[in-house]
Amino acid sequence: SAVGSLLYYACAVDPTMLPALNELRIHQSKPTRTTNDKLNWLLDYAYTYPNAKIRYHATDMQLWIELDAAYHVLPNAQSRYAGHFYLSNKPPPGDLTLYTPPQNGPIHTKCTTIKNTVGSAAKAETGGTYRNTQKGVEIRRILTELGHPQGPTPTQLDNSTCHGFIYSNICQKVSKTWDMQWNWLQD
Repeated sequence: SAVGSLLYYACAVDPTMLPALNELRIHQSKPTRTTNDKLNWLLDYAYTYPNAKIRYHATDMQLWIELDAAYHVLPNAQSRYAGHFYLSNKPPPGDLTLYTPPQNGPIHTKCTTIKNTVGSAAKAETGGTYRNTQKGVEIRRILTELGHPQGPTPTQLDNSTCHGFIYSNICQKVSKTWDMQWNWLQD
């Protein structure tokens, strides 16, 4: 019940709690003393910082996505991915590598376990990118229906192999799972 209560609060106001809740969720079917200690730590954190706030600023309503994945950080060789979706100004034309958009409060934050076991950090990043960008398509449609047409959605990731896979800049070997599951990213 504590995980469920804190999950609602984390999704609505304080997304910094999501990685800890994700880890507790995995252990709640077979709790140990360590699980109880981690839950107490999280409850202490929620009690110590009860007034979390999200601040939003007026922008051009352009969707931006920042994402990351962590390889084999959970029990049973599981990996985790996260996505931070926010609205900011439209990007300038050209190369975005040096452009930093004005930060804004998140409109959606996702932090969850990758269901299938991945064989490398690059596959974890690619899987997280796939799932986050699918959610981005949904949010783009909502924004367009609300009268905020969207240009290309800037997506920030930190794995060069994943980037190379998406833009077909690498030569793949033994990549059947990539081709079957995440080919949508290249389209």
